Amino acid sequence: MAETWFSFPQIDPIIVEIGPLALRWYGMMYLLGFLAAMWLLNRHADKPNSGWTRDQVSDLLFYSFLGVVLGGRLGYVLFYGWQWLVADPLYLFRITDGGMSFHGGLIGVIVAMGYVAWRQQRTYWQVADLVAPVVPIGLGLGRLGNFINGELWGRTTDVPWAFVFPGAGALPRHPSQLYEGFLEGVVLFWVLWWFAKGDRKPGAVAGLFLIGYGVSRFIVEFVREPDAHMSLYLGLTMGQLLTVPMLAFGLYLMARPRVK
Repeated sequence: MAETWFSFPQIDPIIVEIGPLALRWYGMMYLLGFLAAMWLLNRHADKPNSGWTRDQVSDLLFYSFLGVVLGGRLGYVLFYGWQWLVADPLYLFRITDGGMSFHGGLIGVIVAMGYVAWRQQRTYWQVADLVAPVVPIGLGLGRLGNFINGELWGRTTDVPWAFVFPGAGALPRHPSQLYEGFLEGVVLFWVLWWFAKGDRKPGAVAGLFLIGYGVSRFIVEFVREPDAHMSLYLGLTMGQLLTVPMLAFGLYLMARPRVK
């Protein structure tokens, strides 16, 4: 292998610590994503005839945040840590011992959007199409948080931009967190932001989000190191398998005729 790879920068995962309280980079990324989404959605609500108020946006963000946190944790435990949950049911509450699952968080947000649609007497797609363009901000920042934490690294490689991650051995690896952050965050945000400005049929923006994320995640999984305790299924990782229903439903939403 070429000897031109990078050593992982020594970044303290804790920004500031006061007594038992600690502000971590990963948590800061989630906070920044939430604030960015709030700013953009409030700007939308302030437009004439937007059909939204700032209070309604706050309501939506609150329940969506709950959906991300609760769904993300439950999804991680059920999809990736089932054996640990069976051995110790309290593992569900040990957030510092595990992580968050995007697919679980997505399910949580889907439920939250349904509740908000019912609560505010809207159609489901009015809510989903509003939320979809701002989700990539949190995804991109979350992947940056993964990189700072030195976790979810990629497979071994000899590409010149590879990193040697602490805890991952001496071999250089793909910075797959940055690949995902770029595709799921930067690229998907700009595509959805442009697409949402047009006159789209209900569900089309949400459908494009599902397709865009699904394609990005499926591709990057080829260079991302699978979880050590997870087996491959037909040569695919769990992350790839979970994107299949997303892609299928996204294609359906994009292809179905406009309902008058």
